[in-house]
Amino acid sequence: GAKLLLHGLCSNTTVRSLDLKGNNLRTVGAEALGKLLRQNKSIRSLILEWNSLGVWEEGFSFFCQGLGANNVLQRLDLRNNQINHQGAAELAMALRQNTSLQELDLRWNNIGLLGGRALLNCLHSNRTLKRLELAGNNVPSDILKAVEQAMDHNQDRQTILNETQNRMSVLSKEVLSLKDEKTKQFLDLMDTIDKQREEIARSGRMSAARVTQLQEALDEQHSIMNSLKAKLQMTEAALALSEQKVHGLGELLNATKQEQTSMAERHFAELQQQKQEGADREGKLLRDLSAATDKNLLLRNQVDELEKKCKVQQDQLFQVKQDLTNTTAELKLRAVQAEERLETEKRRFKQSLEDMESLRLKEVDHMAQKIEASERSMQDRIQRLEAIRIALEEELSQVKAAALTERGQAEEELMKVRSQARLEEQQRLEHLEEKLRLMTESRDEAQNCCLKQKEMVADAQAKANQLSLHADGLRRRLEQLQQDLNSKEEEKVTEVNKVKVELQEQIGHLQAERTAQEGLREKIAALERQLKALSSNHREALLDKESEISMLLEKLRMKEADISRMREEEAQRASFLQNAIMTYVQGSPLGTFSSRK
Repeated sequence: GAKLLLHGLCSNTTVRSLDLKGNNLRTVGAEALGKLLRQNKSIRSLILEWNSLGVWEEGFSFFCQGLGANNVLQRLDLRNNQINHQGAAELAMALRQNTSLQELDLRWNNIGLLGGRALLNCLHSNRTLKRLELAGNNVPSDILKAVEQAMDHNQDRQTILNETQNRMSVLSKEVLSLKDEKTKQFLDLMDTIDKQREEIARSGRMSAARVTQLQEALDEQHSIMNSLKAKLQMTEAALALSEQKVHGLGELLNATKQEQTSMAERHFAELQQQKQEGADREGKLLRDLSAATDKNLLLRNQVDELEKKCKVQQDQLFQVKQDLTNTTAELKLRAVQAEERLETEKRRFKQSLEDMESLRLKEVDHMAQKIEASERSMQDRIQRLEAIRIALEEELSQVKAAALTERGQAEEELMKVRSQARLEEQQRLEHLEEKLRLMTESRDEAQNCCLKQKEMVADAQAKANQLSLHADGLRRRLEQLQQDLNSKEEEKVTEVNKVKVELQEQIGHLQAERTAQEGLREKIAALERQLKALSSNHREALLDKESEISMLLEKLRMKEADISRMREEEAQRASFLQNAIMTYVQGSPLGTFSSRK
């Protein structure tokens, strides 16, 4: 029945305690118990009191082999089982192999001196047994004391191991919490860097939009300049028409002079008056010509002022571009500094992990892979930002090239207009000189033909009046053109003021962005300070824990020294006991009888 019961319990996983005292188990039962101890992994307590297992040596040796192979049993009761010194030796061999038994009760057996020594010797290799009862076994008191000291030493060692395990668990939890905190801080830093990059991209977009607006304003100003040039061309055409009319009048005067040669004698006095009137008219024409030249000079001055304004606006654009380049450079420097800080923090973090967790290389490799992935993502993002920056620089270079081409075209047009104006002035001066020469010739001829041309003079006077009226109309047109130019200049001034206001607003936005960036810098500095404080605290905690571990190691060394000293004392005691026994045996009558034989 015991064999069947124990055979059924071999595959059981729920029974924790088994009590079989007083069942008179024999060899078959002892063998079944050995098999049970080999196969069962759930029984923690086994009570075998009053079973006389020590009588059957083969069965008890098989039981001891099963006990040596078991790593689950914690309490074993073998009281009153008639175990002798041989059975104690078998138990000592099993206890050297066993690593789970904590309590062993061997009271009221026949272990004796040899069995006690065997058990005491096995305790040097067994460090899990906390309690060993040997009362009622004829074991000497010194061996019992040595066994008690070994048990105390095992208990102290177990408590120290438990404390170290608890501390290691606490340390591992703290390390995990620090890892989590550092990963959170790293993720927060990554989020802040992403936000800063998004803000930088937004500012770049805003600056690009502003540049496009300024380009549109420049295009509008160029269109205004083209319209002014067209109006100047119209006025020049009108002046050319007036000059053609004056030339026609000169031809008519020459014809009248040829006809007046016959009438010169009769109308000499009238010719003198006509000479005075012609001189007055010539003065008036010269005055008109001087006024026209003054107006041309004013128009040229206005064109020069417009060119200066264009140059000022181009300088402002150049300053804005320089500000953009400066901001991009500052942002690059900030990104490089942030990357360097991240790299330094990563190095510190890796060093602390390598110092703390040399036993957990797998986790460190995993974290390193994650950090490499994050670095790759950061490098990808930096490459994207650099590509965006290169695109913006290309756009700026294109805008600069377009502005330079437009400026060159405008300068070429101005040079052409100036050259044309100079040529026209030279032609006008030559024409006037020719007219003056012809007038002098006509005066000489008119002295001979004054009498014949009184009627023609009257017609010429009427035509001159018509020409004066036409000249007045031209003057009015010129005044209207001047008014239009003044109104356009006022519109340009208002537009320039608007552009200045927009530039001031942009400068205010840029200053606000700079203040925001300074706030972000302060936040980054605060985060770095927090990280430094956390790293310092972490290092202090590590130093404290290392000091505690060193103290514990020193205590272990002291206890091992005590154990070695106790072993030496026990060995000396054992040698003394052997010598005493040998002397006692030699001095007894049995010893003398054996010596005589």
